[in-house]
Amino acid sequence: MAPIAAGDTVPEGTLAYFDDQDQLQQVSIHSLAAGKKVVIVGVPGAFTPTCSLKHVPGFIERAEELKSKGVAEILCISVNDPFVMNAWAKTYPENKHVKFLADGSATYTYALGLELDLNEKGLGTRSRRFALLVDDLKVKAANLEQGGEFTVSSVDEILKAL
Repeated sequence: MAPIAAGDTVPEGTLAYFDDQDQLQQVSIHSLAAGKKVVIVGVPGAFTPTCSLKHVPGFIERAEELKSKGVAEILCISVNDPFVMNAWAKTYPENKHVKFLADGSATYTYALGLELDLNEKGLGTRSRRFALLVDDLKVKAANLEQGGEFTVSSVDEILKAL
């Protein structure tokens, strides 16, 4: 399947997360994105160096700036289970706006066409690193990385697209 691109509609999918009361919830991407401007950030894995130290922190640190430009939701998706994503989210006590969503079986990642085969490294199927700017389910900017790079999917690049 071809990777998601600008002009495409984001596919529907259900992801898992823990709410503020530590209750496991299921959420539809379309319910979070319909009629709104959202940023969807995809990372290869929770607790991995680039994801934890560079990619996600940028979106947390500049969330207010994104919100001031009309972004209603900032969604971080990874091919990890919801327990791992919840533990990872808790390592950012300053976070008030980024929602950490689990795609444990990579179903949504495959629907986006952004799967990354890391079997040779013992990591199985993961997600390519990416950042999507979505407005009412339509992709306005699709910043997709190759391999493990971190060049085009930063918060700076999404802010430029706004």
